[in-house]
Amino acid sequence: MSTKRNCEGTTRRDCLKFGLGGMLGTGLVDGLRRRAKASESSTAPRPQADRCILIWMDGGPTHFETFDPKPTAPAEYRGEFTHTKTAVPGTVFSEHMTQLAATLGDYAMIRSIRHDQGNHGAGNHYMMTGAPPRIPVGCGAYVSFHPSMGSVVAKKLGKDNGLPAYFSMPRMSRSGGPNFLGARFAPFVVADDPNRDNFRVRDVAIPKSLAEERFQGRSDLRSKIDQMLRLNNEASGDPVAAFDEYYRQGFDLVTSPDAQRAFDIEREDSETRDRYGRDSFGQRCLLARRLVEAGVPFITIYDGGWDHHSNIFDALRTRLPKWDNSVATLIQDLKERGLLDSTLVVALGEFGRTPKISTLSGQTTPGRDHWANAMSVLMAGGGTPGGAVIGATDRKGFSAVDRVLSPENFVSTIYTKLGIDPDEMLYTPQGRPTHLVSDPTPISELIA
Repeated sequence: MSTKRNCEGTTRRDCLKFGLGGMLGTGLVDGLRRRAKASESSTAPRPQADRCILIWMDGGPTHFETFDPKPTAPAEYRGEFTHTKTAVPGTVFSEHMTQLAATLGDYAMIRSIRHDQGNHGAGNHYMMTGAPPRIPVGCGAYVSFHPSMGSVVAKKLGKDNGLPAYFSMPRMSRSGGPNFLGARFAPFVVADDPNRDNFRVRDVAIPKSLAEERFQGRSDLRSKIDQMLRLNNEASGDPVAAFDEYYRQGFDLVTSPDAQRAFDIEREDSETRDRYGRDSFGQRCLLARRLVEAGVPFITIYDGGWDHHSNIFDALRTRLPKWDNSVATLIQDLKERGLLDSTLVVALGEFGRTPKISTLSGQTTPGRDHWANAMSVLMAGGGTPGGAVIGATDRKGFSAVDRVLSPENFVSTIYTKLGIDPDEMLYTPQGRPTHLVSDPTPISELIA
């Protein structure tokens, strides 16, 4: 069968011959709706968790000084820190990771993820989305070519309970946005510091200038006068509909008892707050636990400042003991409350650090540069086998050499554990198909 083409491609008559007329005849949005429903009919994996806390160590945390020390390597690779034994015989952590070392039986450690995107912009995108950047990007770039894990989880697991399905504290990560999924699935950013006295989240309370009855009245008035036609199907990408969704989420948030309780961190007793650590990071870990209890499916704790080109050892001597305590406490607190089985806790950054210590150009103290050939990732909860140590790097920490894994494998593992099919096909508002993850193979050792 021959086809006739014009400047715009295949003719309508040829579309009918190909059996596409039914889709085009009822409108593009209807056709895209059917495609979306068809993609959702794929067999989703059995969920092992329904919530995820992602601790994003922005800048690229060193694997040497945290979870993969090299005690037998020469000093210029080994660094200044010694090591400590863990609960798993034969596995050691850096000397400042004592609490996480003692509780390794409650979570897994992945030591063999590697990729080829050694700058912050590209590395962030790859690890946050499971999709490498489509074009070269600058080191400091904030890019979005694909929906982030948080946005996908918000779309798939979000519930209409008055709380946004995706939170990020205290800011959104570089590539943590929704891309073509739309503004509805962007994170709600909690910029306020829960370690401060009189902590109050902006936009999670009715403005003092409006009494509740008056506030409700204004909402009713708006709903009556705003009768504009909406293309509410998500495939249409109607920006006005997205604005309406923001308004609805904002109204639900300030009137939600669950939201008020979740953010009232003063309800926690002093002993619990002290246990997490009286600093911004520790209290955000505690707040993440409270959001999990409120039913929020995805929370990102953005933890910046891991880009140690210089002064790496003095900086980490101060930082690591507190960080170790807060993360270990979060995992143990979830376990004690019966929440760890249904909650993933993941800690990682965009890459690791160079094996050889050096004083880089423009610096006066030693550090480590960007290094994407090796990195460590912590994963707890949701059926993750405690004590599992997946993969290994070579003696000097240059590269993953055993059970080498990709960002796609990591992201597919997160989706699989949350009951989301990583092999699903997504469609943009323009009808362009795209794989959720190009390689949907999860890390089998971590799947219950």
